[in-house]
Amino acid sequence: MADYLMETKDLGISFGGLKAVQALNLSIKKNQLYGLVGPNGAGKTTVFNMLTGVYKPTFGNFYLDGENLTGKNQETINRKGIARTFQNIRLFNNMTVIRNVMVGLSSRPEYKCSILTSVLRLPHHFRIEREMREKAKELLRIFDLEDDRNNLSCNLPYGKQRKLEIARAMATNPKLLLLDEPAAGMNPNETTELMNTIRLIRDKFDMTILLIEHDMKFVSGLCDELTVLNFGTVLAQGETRQVLNDPNVIKAYIGE
Repeated sequence: MADYLMETKDLGISFGGLKAVQALNLSIKKNQLYGLVGPNGAGKTTVFNMLTGVYKPTFGNFYLDGENLTGKNQETINRKGIARTFQNIRLFNNMTVIRNVMVGLSSRPEYKCSILTSVLRLPHHFRIEREMREKAKELLRIFDLEDDRNNLSCNLPYGKQRKLEIARAMATNPKLLLLDEPAAGMNPNETTELMNTIRLIRDKFDMTILLIEHDMKFVSGLCDELTVLNFGTVLAQGETRQVLNDPNVIKAYIGE
């Protein structure tokens, strides 16, 4: 287990009589870009919901750095080192760009402030505020968003909103970053830029990334390995090029 950052062992969940995901076994190495793909309804986002504590698995277990996090709540799992983005962008629309990132930073112990310190506006409060602002600016710089820091997030173009959501997730200092269809709705230039940004995150922060994506060009240009789900079960698994050329995978995507 030590060779892998994330492992799932026979992970699954049922909703009533429906087995949404069955016997999922993932082994994701540290610093790896790993793809989870499949047709609509295959169970991909359900997997993310289990790994982040939104759903409690019915079967199996999952581990981060060897620690069993199965059944833990969302806050605990995030604190242990798993952060995510969503299919539908979830930003604080009436907050500035920099404040969105500072919300992510506020979960980290080094930026904690007591309620009394904040209410009384003691010097420690202002020191923490300054440190958070500088750290947020550093993250925004990586995503080429520093110049937008004082704009409302709702006023950003779509591609920048996607990048801001990733920056906010990164602010929680994760070990594993889950990206749910990060390229959805992007034009080709934005997609290429996002690919470069994801590689930069992986290299600069020694980050491990698990992503869901429907754009196979995006997946093939980015992911080291893939798992393909179909109707909640694993259809294929392994090195990206090999998996994408698997006849069963081709059939699942484009039919006979």
